[in-house]
Amino acid sequence: MLIKYIKWFFSMTEKPIIEHHIDVYSKLIELENRIELLEKENVETTNSMYEIANSLESRIDILVNESYNLTSNPKEIQ
Repeated sequence: MLIKYIKWFFSMTEKPIIEHHIDVYSKLIELENRIELLEKENVETTNSMYEIANSLESRIDILVNESYNLTSNPKEIQ
């Protein structure tokens, strides 16, 4: 039944309209692929930024402890 409807639809539609639909569909697929790629790149960029931030925080902590000769034990400071 569905195949008959599809054949009927294509027989009633002009060829340029079908080509236009195919073109729109291909553009839609292309845009979906680009969005997927951009989302993946966004995740990778965000992860890289968190790694950089964590690395900087660690280095700052090391520098602060070295410059003030701080220890990790608060009782030793008193």
